[in-house]
Amino acid sequence: MLSDLFVRDFRCFAEARLELHPDVTLLVGRNAQGKTSLIEAACVLLRLQSPRTSNRAEMVRFGAATCLVEAHWRGKRLRYAQSATTRRLAVDGATCGRSADYLAASGVVVWMDHRDMNLLRGGAEHRRRFLDFAASQMFPDYLHALRGYERALRGRNHVLKRDASIAWKQADAFARVMDGFAQTLWQRRAELCAALGPEVSLAHAKLSDGVENVCITYQRTSDAALGLFEALLTMRDEEARSRSTAFGPHRDDIGMRLNDLDATTFASEGQQRSFALAMKLAQAQVLEHACGSPPLMLMDDVFGELDAHRRRALLSCLPPGTQKIITTTNLDWVDADHLAGRVFGVEQAKFSRIRG
Repeated sequence: MLSDLFVRDFRCFAEARLELHPDVTLLVGRNAQGKTSLIEAACVLLRLQSPRTSNRAEMVRFGAATCLVEAHWRGKRLRYAQSATTRRLAVDGATCGRSADYLAASGVVVWMDHRDMNLLRGGAEHRRRFLDFAASQMFPDYLHALRGYERALRGRNHVLKRDASIAWKQADAFARVMDGFAQTLWQRRAELCAALGPEVSLAHAKLSDGVENVCITYQRTSDAALGLFEALLTMRDEEARSRSTAFGPHRDDIGMRLNDLDATTFASEGQQRSFALAMKLAQAQVLEHACGSPPLMLMDDVFGELDAHRRRALLSCLPPGTQKIITTTNLDWVDADHLAGRVFGVEQAKFSRIRG
C-alpha cells in the first residue's frame, strides 16, 4: 500500500528512506529518537494534516528552508514539500494546485497514540477533532465546509469583541455565512456518528469480553429545528456578555456512555482506555466501508501500554489487509505469530533494519 517512504529535512531527519512492509512495520527505539516523526510524515503525506501540530513550519528541520516527504501509494508517487510559508503537492510528478485533487489520489489514515485517552479525559474539542479528522476523509464536502465555517466564526468573534457597542449587522452577516456551512457539518457529523455507533459497541465488546455496554451519540448545541442564524438571533444577551458566538458546530460534542453512565466522568482508567481504542477501531471500520479499502494504521507506542488480552483483541479488530506502521520503545510485548513484518531500530534520526 504505502511503500518507499522518503523524507528530507522533516523534523529531526536530514534524510531517510524506509522500505515499508505491506502488513506490519515496527519502529523500535528510545523516546525522542525520531520514531513518531516518521509516522507523522506518512500522515502528512496522505492527509495533508499533522496529528501533532497545526503549524506547518514546525515540520521543517531547524536550519533548513523546506521539508520533503515522498512515497508510493498504490502505484502513484505522492510528493509533499513544505516551507515556512508555501506548500507544494504533486502526484506522479504532476503538480496539484488544489488539495482536493491531491487527496483524491491519496489514501485514508487512522492515527492512534496515548493522547486518544483525551477522548474521555479531555474537553469537547478533542472529540470534535476526532469527528473532523474522520469526516474530512469520508465526505468530499466536509473539509471545505469546516474551513469556511471556521473563517466566518473567527470573523464574527472578532466583531463581537472589537467595539464597546457590538455591530450586530456585521455579526449577522457572518452568521449567515456560517449557517450554510453549519448545515453541512451537522449533517455529516450526524451521519458519521450513526455509522460509528454500532462499530464502537462491537469493538468495545471484543476488548472487554462483552461484560460492558457502550454507546455514543452526536450532541448538537443548538435546537435542530432552528438554523444557526435563527438560533443566534435568540442569543443576543448571552453573546453581549460573553463576546463570543454562543451556538454552532464549534460547540458540539459526542455523548459517550458506559453501562448507561457518562463515560467521561465515571469510567475507570482501564475502561477509558478500552473506550478510546474502540473509537479508533470503529473509525478504521467506518473509513474502510465508506472508501472501499482499509486505512493506513499509524500507531504510536500504543501496544506497549496494553495488557496481553487488549493487545490480542486490538489486533483481531483491525480490518483485514490493513497496513500498520507501529512505533514502540521495546519489543518485549511483540508476539511473532501476530506481528510478522519488518523491524527497524531508530536512534538519533537514523535507522537500521533488525529483521524482516
